[in-house]
Amino acid sequence: MTKKMFASDNNSGIHPSIFEALLEANDGHAPAYGDDARTAKAVEKFRKQFGEESDVLFVFNGTGANVTGLKAMVRSHQAIICTEGAHIHADEGGAAEGFIGGKLLTVPSEDGKLTVADIERQLSHIGSQHRSQPKAISISQCTELGTVYTIEEIKELASFAHQNGLYVHMDGARISNAAAFLGCTLKEMTTDAGVDMLSFGGTKNGLMIGEAVVCLREEFASELKYIRKQGMQLGSKMRFVSAQFERLLTDDLWLQNARQANRMAQRLASGLQKYPAVTLTQPIESNAVFASMPKEQIQQLQKTYAFALWNEAKSEIRLVTSFDTTEKDVDQFLSAAATVFS
Repeated sequence: MTKKMFASDNNSGIHPSIFEALLEANDGHAPAYGDDARTAKAVEKFRKQFGEESDVLFVFNGTGANVTGLKAMVRSHQAIICTEGAHIHADEGGAAEGFIGGKLLTVPSEDGKLTVADIERQLSHIGSQHRSQPKAISISQCTELGTVYTIEEIKELASFAHQNGLYVHMDGARISNAAAFLGCTLKEMTTDAGVDMLSFGGTKNGLMIGEAVVCLREEFASELKYIRKQGMQLGSKMRFVSAQFERLLTDDLWLQNARQANRMAQRLASGLQKYPAVTLTQPIESNAVFASMPKEQIQQLQKTYAFALWNEAKSEIRLVTSFDTTEKDVDQFLSAAATVFS
């Protein structure tokens, strides 16, 4: 068996139960483009999690989910406020600006989080015909630095945004890990906290392929299906994406997977902290470990393990655990670290 990697949770396999769901969906024929029974069941599962008024569309990937949801809220002369490290800015090839036509207004962040003060500083030119007009904020939960917004922080951001005529988008590629860390329901962290549009991640949490756009503000729901089609995110054999989500949301599989990944990140961080040369650079709140260590040790470890050199100037690495990371996997990495630091 190939050695487990710590480069990304995108590198993980498919959860066995999800694989079973795909095989079951492959039995016979079914209506295309989401008009099938499995898609209806998956949508109902989402509504039980986020509220009966929520609307759900399935797409192929996280970028597709983000730009589909954001385009429903933002016009080409408007702007989205986010952090400099936000996935929509740093890792999606300009898709948000290219597909929506609007602008991203980015702010620096040491912990990956957006603050009310950050938003406020971007509002001084509202009303000026010479400037892109802020219309939405986008926050990542978990953030790109592995940190997690508390429910109170999300409520504060949403309240301020709504008071100033802005909508709230959440990039929830790892939202399951955030819920596992906070010990809350998905609804408490989104619908009840004031989020208007959500990208719900599946691929990083055991799915083969697929993400979901969860619309939590009724006024945007009617446009989403047309935006999805125009954005080339409408799958003809939709049942194979839907079947995965239906299974993921059954018996809290999504939460079990996220808890396992989070536990392994904690185990990994605890083991690395024993070495004086290692400094954790972010709190361990999800399935990511950010740490600085001497470049020589990084290079030695990368000879046998794949992981990201996150910030070369700071000699900072990122290690990511997955639903299928085991204690044995972590301990083998720590054993390699022990040899490097001895």
